[in-house]
Amino acid sequence: MTLKRIPVIPTLLVLAAVGVMVRLGFWQLDRLHQKALLQQRYAAAQGMNADVPWPRTKADAEQLLFRHSRIDCRAPAADQPLSGHNAKGESGWSHMVACTLADGGKAEIVLGWSRDFAPRQWAGGAIGGIVAEGIAAPARLFVDAPLAGLEANARPDPKDLPNNHLSYAFQWFLFAATALVIYGLALRKRLSA
Repeated sequence: MTLKRIPVIPTLLVLAAVGVMVRLGFWQLDRLHQKALLQQRYAAAQGMNADVPWPRTKADAEQLLFRHSRIDCRAPAADQPLSGHNAKGESGWSHMVACTLADGGKAEIVLGWSRDFAPRQWAGGAIGGIVAEGIAAPARLFVDAPLAGLEANARPDPKDLPNNHLSYAFQWFLFAATALVIYGLALRKRLSA
């Protein structure tokens, strides 16, 4: 076997691709630790009793997730049922309204849960609840007590945040090993011909 017979450009491309895959695997391992710390922070936030100001941006919301807040909804929009679970874990519909606050800010409010899709009416007002990640607004508020004749919705829980970065890291390392094996077999076949 001589080095002259080994194709340089394909070899460099495969090695570069393997390097990127290995780097992505290590990045996923780093994300695993970051997500674990985030879950710990959110779990600690659940035990804090003091109300926090309503977040105005997505970045503010990320710092206040799973904390308790109070808002005054002045102009609730139409009910937007989303698939969700009640406090017992049963599947059904979480009823959410978009809301304009007294100061012009935006919020999404999860009023409660029901088995049916029928829209609910809510006139708005002062409410409290748990801050969760928003969909279109910076954050959602899961109300303390269900409104509009609904049942209690499942509360946001940091344990529901997926932390599957270890499996992603394993996949990237496996992809890198597979690429090396396949290229090694192809190179062996080429050199033995």
